[in-house]
Amino acid sequence: MENIALQPNEGKQIKIETSFGEFMRYPVKTHVVVSGDDLNKIMDDYVMEYIEEGDMIFISEKIIAISQGRAFDIDDIHPSKLANFLCKFVYKSPYGIGLGSPWTMELAIREIGVPKIMFAAFCSAVTKPFGVRGVFYKIVGDKGRAIDGPCSYTLPPYNHCAKLAPKEPDKVAAQLSKHTGCKVVIIDSNDIGREILGVSDKSISIDMCKEIFADNPLGQASQQTPIAIVRKVK
Repeated sequence: MENIALQPNEGKQIKIETSFGEFMRYPVKTHVVVSGDDLNKIMDDYVMEYIEEGDMIFISEKIIAISQGRAFDIDDIHPSKLANFLCKFVYKSPYGIGLGSPWTMELAIREIGVPKIMFAAFCSAVTKPFGVRGVFYKIVGDKGRAIDGPCSYTLPPYNHCAKLAPKEPDKVAAQLSKHTGCKVVIIDSNDIGREILGVSDKSISIDMCKEIFADNPLGQASQQTPIAIVRKVK
């Protein structure tokens, strides 16, 4: 692996030390994934030649969702009055829009339902004066946290799209694990946090996965490296 051209993204490191040991994270560059792309073929085309026994494969949830047709051009979403209202009260992070846009909030309403969205908004409004942040996202859960919208650093055409969380991420991870022979983790990672959305094996430590991706080695912009081969240093 050390002799191949899998280089760290700018400002990132291949090796990381965690409480679970040292790990190498090799970013894998792919084509720009589109709706209908075969994830098995992506593994065959870009990943399998580099795999060694005991490796894990970490995959950005974005390409799972995109391949499933769960990314939508914002011109086709048509936000409701409720979405336009609620999005004004959502914290907008510099690392992603989240539900802070009419388009992403509309997708959240459709995916999660009005009652839960309204309950989350109410709880957020009640707790915010006390300096408590993140209540809304805590209530809407992974499905809500993984929804994201267009950002300036996102690769075209997805700089004009909003996307849902991937569907059945555990099932997708298990299928990819069967195909590759590796444990598979589907992760939503940026420079301020990590969420593990799917694992191929319930014995995989979520805390370990979060530590391995503590510095988000795949980057969050135009690196075009949505996959990492993860190898524990012996």
